[in-house]
Amino acid sequence: MALVSHLSILPTLADDLTLVESKLQDSVVAKDQYLTEIAKHLITAGGKRVRPGFAIAACGVETSEAKSASEDVLMGGVAVELVHLGSLYHDDVMDEAQMRRTVPSVNALWGNHTAILAGDFLLARASEIAASLGTEIASLLARTIGELCEGQILELQSTFNTKRTEESYEQSISGKTASLLATACRIGGLAGGLERENVEHVTNFGHAYGMAFQIVDDILDITATDKQLGKPSGNDLIEGVYTLPVLYALETDLGTQLHNLLGKELSIAERDQARDLIRSTDAVERALTRARYWALQASNTLESLPPSPATSALYAATTHLLEQAK
Repeated sequence: MALVSHLSILPTLADDLTLVESKLQDSVVAKDQYLTEIAKHLITAGGKRVRPGFAIAACGVETSEAKSASEDVLMGGVAVELVHLGSLYHDDVMDEAQMRRTVPSVNALWGNHTAILAGDFLLARASEIAASLGTEIASLLARTIGELCEGQILELQSTFNTKRTEESYEQSISGKTASLLATACRIGGLAGGLERENVEHVTNFGHAYGMAFQIVDDILDITATDKQLGKPSGNDLIEGVYTLPVLYALETDLGTQLHNLLGKELSIAERDQARDLIRSTDAVERALTRARYWALQASNTLESLPPSPATSALYAATTHLLEQAK
């Protein structure tokens, strides 16, 4: 789901993201070179930059001709990306992950304590940038960090729970994924000076898109290879995080077999057995149907926005996501 496929029809995006990349690097320079190296680790490893891309696109939905994003919008994009990166540092500690974006994770290279502190450093830099953009954006980002934590806690409460509900799953991904995409769009709208009603529209778009995005990502964890994901596939099953395709598979005729495997940490062989069981049911297709629902919600929200190159780019992003959900 590379961002270049999402929003590339916006002609100013590539140059704006190049600036974001440079500002990201600059934003994590610390007094200590050791901390700088650790803070830059995942930035240097690359990434889709989905969140800055959506902030940039959102800011331009009222503009009939594509224009480069303002400094405030670019820095807003940097802030949301730093929150995302900080959360990855923490996630990898919790998951005991060894790889991230095809490179060794920060915790694998420097240890858990250092990874946690470096993640905190990234969140602090994000908060500092948000404060420079005004009290509304600072408050928004602080609230979003809280929502990320709430979503993650909900997920932790449900680990190894084969009776986890679809409602619980969606509450969790609303906090841990959709909230930050909604905030990226909202910051783009606020920093870009959009009319209030359009700020609300792009925020709602970001949330719905984020829901679809996470469901598709969870499906890929069941269906894709390590190489395709850039990280170990099926790791959620090992860690006891039962996502939507797993929950749907538990409702099928093979649910008893799957239930007998789950509820505990799995070996690699057991993980592969569980994935095979899930794939042999209609669970993946049902999860794709739910992803399509949220993607269509996102697309419908865009109908309330003025026609513009940026709005067209957001439509293209949603269409691409729907194609991923086929």
